[in-house]
Amino acid sequence: MFKIGNIEMKNNIVLAPMAGVCNSAFRKIIKEMGCGLIYAEMVSDKGMIYNSQKTKDMLYFEECERPIAQQIFGSDKSTFASAAKMVEDIMHPDIIDINMGCPVPKVAIKSQAGSALLKDPKKIRDIVSSVVKTVKVPVTVKIRSGWDTNSINAVEVAKICEEAGASAITVHGRTRSQGYSGNVDLDIIKKVKENVNIPVIGNGDITSLESAKKMIEYTGCDAIMIGRGVLGNPWLIKELVTYFDTGKIIEKPSYEDKINMCFHHLEYLLKIKPEKTAVLEMRSFVAWYIKGLPNAQSVKNEVFKAKTSDELKKILNNYLKVLKNSI
Repeated sequence: MFKIGNIEMKNNIVLAPMAGVCNSAFRKIIKEMGCGLIYAEMVSDKGMIYNSQKTKDMLYFEECERPIAQQIFGSDKSTFASAAKMVEDIMHPDIIDINMGCPVPKVAIKSQAGSALLKDPKKIRDIVSSVVKTVKVPVTVKIRSGWDTNSINAVEVAKICEEAGASAITVHGRTRSQGYSGNVDLDIIKKVKENVNIPVIGNGDITSLESAKKMIEYTGCDAIMIGRGVLGNPWLIKELVTYFDTGKIIEKPSYEDKINMCFHHLEYLLKIKPEKTAVLEMRSFVAWYIKGLPNAQSVKNEVFKAKTSDELKKILNNYLKVLKNSI
């Protein structure tokens, strides 16, 4: 049992809020694998304030996805708080998360949001405090180890977030300047855990059972957040949930499992998006699902030419037949 504020999760496995990936279709698949807590992809505070329909559409979710956290990014305490209130009123999420970890230039440099906030501890306190006072649901914060190697301040930031009323903190053990390169720094996650009393969620480089165990055992973190490790491999969630619950190791997915998941995922996407958009998105997911399978590259080339769901299904069905005859 894992708890954030008054929200209880069945386990301590958490889905990261990956932009452009974590829409309702993908989240439902991850939930079916047993994930304890789902984080939806970030929305802009300005997008909410200016009543952007595109931003509001990103708040769509289904009840089966609960408990769910909605992440928001921005750089101003007043717009942040107002946006958080709007999200709470429209979506009714279980948790609201403040993004202070996104490293991409569009967010961190152009908007001075995301990980750029790590350079301004006072602003961090103001934003977290303002959001906590404005909404009724628990507020969490996602951070990195620091802006760069000369300003590792995750412990200081975590303490500030706790003092300002945050109910939990997620730490990605890399600096903003690292992006996703190099190795995750487990020591900084461990230090944060040792210095705060709220739950700490460890994040970064969790791609297997071994790396998940190492994150928990070394850092002492209360939960683990998984992002890129589930792209093409949502079964990782099931593997971790099963192991930590029973100690048993489940079988790896077969090629049939992977192709069938493509069909399943496409079906979910078609329910929430126009066919053209759903197929465009699904092409990338198919590439992730079939990675490592025989002739994957040539099939991927075909997939990226598909314009309709029928074309995509035909390619996948043909590929399944080829695999059955060759494996």
